[in-house]
Amino acid sequence: MEVTKLEHACQIVSDGDARLVLDPGNFTRPVDATGVVAVVITHEHPDHVTPEQVRRILEANPRAVVIGPEGVRAALAGSGVDVDVVTDGDHRTVGPFELAFHGTRHQLIHSSVPIVDNTGVLVNGKLFHPGDSYTDPGVPVEVLAAPVGAPWLKVAEMMDYVAAIAPARAYPIHEATLSEVGYGMHTGRLREAVEPWGSLVVLAPGESMTI
Repeated sequence: MEVTKLEHACQIVSDGDARLVLDPGNFTRPVDATGVVAVVITHEHPDHVTPEQVRRILEANPRAVVIGPEGVRAALAGSGVDVDVVTDGDHRTVGPFELAFHGTRHQLIHSSVPIVDNTGVLVNGKLFHPGDSYTDPGVPVEVLAAPVGAPWLKVAEMMDYVAAIAPARAYPIHEATLSEVGYGMHTGRLREAVEPWGSLVVLAPGESMTI
């Protein structure tokens, strides 16, 4: 299995010729991929999903399924996209991908901002993408896609979260709101949190690593 990081929260997981797209939002280049069996969306915010991104993927992969929490279904209801609704504790098998879903709510941004549905996904028991949350799946995580920049993110909390998960490997995501200097600083703190237990792999958009 291989994961390719695109900009911000979007990632493409490959297993043979099958691909799984995670969180294709508007901070990410137009996703151009074939062999897509599923699109998993953690929550409804546009930096994680847009109807345009999803329709583009489905036009190239008409048999792909779209999976996400209830808020995603509601957000895409007017776009003609069907969503298989999942929540904490649900499981799906799509092609070679075993998907386990964890968590229910987005991390708090501010008391004035509504909290939306957010459900992270564990792929093939190895790669965990929490979306915009500090969800602990309660099982060992081999590889963690770790958010490093967001309106809801405090570096100290991010470090505590990663230390609690204690992944064997992690790579930073959710970086589009950071300057180059800020990204370097936050990634450095992420490395400090990871390295007592594992290693940090910094992937530039378009770069991949084997899981």
